[in-house]
Amino acid sequence: MTSPRPYLLRAIYDWLVDNGLTPHLVVEVSGDDVRVPRQFVENGAIVLNVSPSAVRGLELGNDFVEFSARFAGTPHQISVPLAAVQAIYARENGQGLVLSEFDGALGEDDSPEGSAESVASDSDAQANTDARRAPHLKVVK
Repeated sequence: MTSPRPYLLRAIYDWLVDNGLTPHLVVEVSGDDVRVPRQFVENGAIVLNVSPSAVRGLELGNDFVEFSARFAGTPHQISVPLAAVQAIYARENGQGLVLSEFDGALGEDDSPEGSAESVASDSDAQANTDARRAPHLKVVK
């Protein structure tokens, strides 16, 4: 199963823009593959304004967020792996989503714990337990 992060990021971005708000991304810059102007990094993170009027060529892909923008008048090409995006929120009211809450979701290469047989036997045990219970519904005439 694929990660929900890119889908949630795109959905919240569209929702914010559709409501006339200014979307901002909070990005952790500890990785080598994060391409942002380092002089604007504070406490290991940078906040990026990704509103349509602030960026050009915004690409909210499944693996990276990429766009070009100006910082202090200097153009920069920004490239951020999706795993480095910590949150998306509206500048005006703070509404948005903390994406780190979804880090525990199953990724492409992940699978549920245990083998298929143990998962199946757990399901069978649950079904047998449910079958032994007395019904809780009554027939009303």
